[in-house]
Amino acid sequence: MKDTSEELAALAGEVDRRLMEHYGDPGPAPALDPVSQIVNTILSQNTNDANRDHAYRRLRERFPTWEQVCQAPVEAIEEAIRPAGLAPQRAPRIKAALQHIYAQRGNLELDFLRQMPVEEARRWLMGIHGVGPKTASIVLLFSLGMPAFPVDTHVHRVTRRLGLAPARAAAEKVQDIVEKLIPPARYYPFHINLIRHGRRICTARRPHCEACFLRDICADYLARNSAASAASER
Repeated sequence: MKDTSEELAALAGEVDRRLMEHYGDPGPAPALDPVSQIVNTILSQNTNDANRDHAYRRLRERFPTWEQVCQAPVEAIEEAIRPAGLAPQRAPRIKAALQHIYAQRGNLELDFLRQMPVEEARRWLMGIHGVGPKTASIVLLFSLGMPAFPVDTHVHRVTRRLGLAPARAAAEKVQDIVEKLIPPARYYPFHINLIRHGRRICTARRPHCEACFLRDICADYLARNSAASAASER
């Protein structure tokens, strides 16, 4: 009899295999430097990719260097990133993040984090106001190639529905669980494919279970199906 961790690891491996079979290999992570990735991720929160990318391009066109953004008035940053939405909240957050990095390091680069253990590097990044576990893990994985598993809203929802994590597990707990279940080399493709699945099939309000190629191993679907069968037999 396998223990729970072995069963979960087997489930994670099967989910990863099927996601790859259905969505394909997402390829290498985007090549943004760590500071650029922090700004890009702040812009991505609660908006779509097109608006994020538009806002990021406008910001870089207006301010070609991060030093210029760091020194710019918040109002000018706000105007540049307006297409992303929530500009009055994002602009001071971006400026504060850049000022924090400069105050700590004397420059605006974060390559030194490569020399740290992952958890130490994650803690350093989370010391920046506005950088939580998800953003820190994105920077570590996408920009620095370090073994960290980001948990966004789609990953959080899909992993819990599948039964890879408890139904009430917080995002940080899901991160910790998944990092133990799959090999670090699979973190990036697994993360991206879970997001694809959450956007296309395992949606928040009305998941398309009838079209889901994971439903036979999905804890949420199996539990609901079992409950419905039991109710019909009464």
